[in-house]
Amino acid sequence: MPALPAAPVYGALLSYLVYHPPRRPHHKHPAKDFGLPVEELWVRLPGGRRKLHIWLCRGGADRVVVVGHGIGLSKSASLAQAAFLHEAGYTVALFDHRNHGLSDSDKAFWGLSERHTDDVVAVVDTLRAMPEYAEARYAVYGFSFSTFPSLYLLKRAGCQVEAIVCDSGPALELLPLFQNFLRAKGLPVPPPLRHRPSWPVLTAVFSRLGTAMLQAEWPPPVTDAYLRTPVLILAGEEDSIIPVESARALAARYPGAEFEVLPGTEHLQGMKTDPEHYRGTVLAFLKRALGG
Repeated sequence: MPALPAAPVYGALLSYLVYHPPRRPHHKHPAKDFGLPVEELWVRLPGGRRKLHIWLCRGGADRVVVVGHGIGLSKSASLAQAAFLHEAGYTVALFDHRNHGLSDSDKAFWGLSERHTDDVVAVVDTLRAMPEYAEARYAVYGFSFSTFPSLYLLKRAGCQVEAIVCDSGPALELLPLFQNFLRAKGLPVPPPLRHRPSWPVLTAVFSRLGTAMLQAEWPPPVTDAYLRTPVLILAGEEDSIIPVESARALAARYPGAEFEVLPGTEHLQGMKTDPEHYRGTVLAFLKRALGG
């Protein structure tokens, strides 16, 4: 009982912290650890004040994949995927979302869905402005939290993306994901707050406020680009954060969506559980969607 008054305050704090996590340094490098050719770029966000950091790994000029990362991580977490994409002939652009990696900070706590979607759109638009990639076909590749803005960008009429790959997300409902994230110890919670009566209060505040901060129309409407864009959703059979059935239900809404269950796989562990199957599934989808 003594911890109960702190539960709503701590839940509100966590709802901010989940979008503004402590920075993790890049634990791997494209050239040093994967032998990838790399150029470092900065992309300006709308308004011109903030910038995102990009690793551009040049491959074929006709097919480009823009690669994100999970919450609290950085683009270095997606290098294994970038390596097999580049080996298959794609140009790969890995980027850090705002408040992650080397990208600039953004202290905003409202309208975060649009802001993180701006990140993905800014990278695509910057690459399309390069003469060598102006006519390329583009895919966006999201992981966990970045699968949501990756799919949400299809609401943007001016963003031309031919395909989307989503690993460990998104899901049909948002509220349960926040609760699952806490249960999986995705954020630090003091032991006194992990028990009744504090735990239900903390999780309720965290999930409701965390969802409200997005200000998202979720799930996206089944209209326009959502009717025609190929989407691959990869779901871990044992994912404790994004349940398989919630991801399956979302995929079922969209005519161009393909759904693949990765057996025996937890959240974001597809490349470790069965790398050959994972690579083959992604590359086969991209070949169908982008050609080449």
